[in-house]
Amino acid sequence: MSQNMKKRQTAQDLTDLPQYKGNAILRMLSYMKAYKKTVFFCFFLVVMVTLLELYKPILIGNAIDRYVNGYQFPYELNAEGAISYEGENLKKVLQADKEGTEYWRLLSFDGSYYLVRGLSAEQTTLLEQAENASDREMVADGEGGLTLHWNNQEWKGELLDKEDLKILRSSDFQGILLSSAAYLLLLLLLFVCNRVQYLKLQKMGQDIVYEVRQQVFAHVQSLSMRFFDLTPVGKIVTRVTNDVESLNEMYSNILVKLFKNSMKICGLAAVMLFLNVRMALLSFLMLPVVAVLTVVFKRISRRAYQITRTRITALNTFLSENLSGMKIIQIFNREVIKYQEFCERSQELYRAYYREIMVFAIFRPSIYFVSVLALVIVIFGGSNLVFEDVISIGTLYIFIQYINSFFEPIQELAEQFSTLQNAVASAEKIFTILDIEPVVKEKENPMLLPRIEGRIEFKNVWFAYNDEDFILRDVSFTIEPGEKVAFVGATGAGKSSILNLIGRYYDIQKGEILIDGVNIKDMSIDQIRRAIGQVQQDVFIFTGDIESNIRLRDHSISRKQVVEAAQTVNAHHFIEALPHKYDEPVSERGATFSAGQRQLLSFARTLAYQPHILILDEATANIDTETEQWIQDALFKLMEGRTTIMVAHRLSTIRHADKIMVMHKGRIRESGTHQELLEKDGIYKKLYELQLA
Repeated sequence: MSQNMKKRQTAQDLTDLPQYKGNAILRMLSYMKAYKKTVFFCFFLVVMVTLLELYKPILIGNAIDRYVNGYQFPYELNAEGAISYEGENLKKVLQADKEGTEYWRLLSFDGSYYLVRGLSAEQTTLLEQAENASDREMVADGEGGLTLHWNNQEWKGELLDKEDLKILRSSDFQGILLSSAAYLLLLLLLFVCNRVQYLKLQKMGQDIVYEVRQQVFAHVQSLSMRFFDLTPVGKIVTRVTNDVESLNEMYSNILVKLFKNSMKICGLAAVMLFLNVRMALLSFLMLPVVAVLTVVFKRISRRAYQITRTRITALNTFLSENLSGMKIIQIFNREVIKYQEFCERSQELYRAYYREIMVFAIFRPSIYFVSVLALVIVIFGGSNLVFEDVISIGTLYIFIQYINSFFEPIQELAEQFSTLQNAVASAEKIFTILDIEPVVKEKENPMLLPRIEGRIEFKNVWFAYNDEDFILRDVSFTIEPGEKVAFVGATGAGKSSILNLIGRYYDIQKGEILIDGVNIKDMSIDQIRRAIGQVQQDVFIFTGDIESNIRLRDHSISRKQVVEAAQTVNAHHFIEALPHKYDEPVSERGATFSAGQRQLLSFARTLAYQPHILILDEATANIDTETEQWIQDALFKLMEGRTTIMVAHRLSTIRHADKIMVMHKGRIRESGTHQELLEKDGIYKKLYELQLA
């Protein structure tokens, strides 16, 4: 393996988070415990919706059989009914089953209707058989009469005009109206149930996603600096935004739809088997094909989703890094190269999305084609059964509607399983971050000092960022309260590492670090960092206004304290010159301010928190001469009564320090005042002479 490949592999290993080992689905479901009532209520609504949807075709099918084809049912004479025709009281009944009762019956022939009178129950049953028999003979005589011959039997009917037919079929018309009203009520109930279910689920999903997003961000803030050293910002942003949002679909749609579609498939199958086994078996002929297509789709779509998520993370990481470093890109005229790199990553994401589209573009039409084949089979087989008088036209209609509905939930199930896999993949990445333990851990009951005086002691400290590649080697020193100490040395000597260790952003491998005689591992991390005010060379300014950047949204710091802090560090004069003064809007990173103004704001921010220990990490490195004079003046006020630790390459800025420690290859080689170190004629003197030269 080449050296470059080794470097790339090492970099990839550092930025890749470990694989999640637990059961992501169970952990996702645990967030729903607080919403058990909502979940059960939504599942109840799903059951209602499923039953109503199953009943819709049955309602229409029954209306077809009972009312549209209602002429086939006999009329019972001298019965208490709603139909009065030619002085007779008629009542439509489903079958003629009363002996000694006269029945009338309608016949349909060549677009006209004929009335057969004076039938007994037995003759009515025979007439029904004759009408549906394939060898019956039905002849109209042209004078308003109709004769039906079958099996040596003969029935005569008289032609009905529109008014007579309207009277005789008035009950059918009323039945159709009632069925229509019932259907409208059914649709209204479906709308209400679906609407309430949708609102409840969306509310629950958004609440859970909000909770997860808050939890992830809070946990990320609690992680040690080592995590941020090794993890790209874009990857973290993707976890907190894109991956968390992927969970919303599962909580608000997928789980309930999985239940609904599974129940709907079982319900459709059960009802079809109950209505007619032969028709149900015809409907199920294409199920094996659907099963094979679903399994293949599930595997391919899962891989497509995984690739897409990876490409999104890669693009977000690239954007985060390059937008932050846009100034460097423009300084070195690398816009074209970076644009080409962006196009490559964008093209990879495009291909990943296109792969997803192609998977669905093949699966959906395939399922649709199979459903059409199943519909053809049902219509062909069902029509023969209608001709054989095995099933009614209404029953055939029900099966046609069911077969149209049968494959839709199967298709949705396959797609929902894929979406669920996508959500699970995102959840695994989220839970991986949530399971990362901070490298720097606080004791369960940390010690809280009444007041931090600022005595700092290093005892035989060894520290390395990676394994045993030690940055500090057996470092020991003591800084008394109120003392001003400076660390100098070449780049990589370990100066900034000492500053990070005092604030316990990293833990040491060997030795002890004491503040006021107490090991910092026994102290509260919040108390330690609250007591330390740190000013760095690279000042970060947040979006907001001047005041919020000084107080960092700590409302315990009053406006008066903010102004006093700014006045002390000489930042007040340029703030007052701004149009909105302390309410002046600040863009990201304070791009509208000079480096000196940003540094003055960081001094004001530090002073506003009234720290007991002051850390200055190259605080005056990027400051012009005039601004440096203001800061030097402010520093003397800021350092008064505080333990101060400084790191500086410009030795002229630390000549006033009570003690200067010279670092070299992770060890303290020299210590003393500026004059004492010059007299030693050692490392410090060489550094000083190099700067003078």
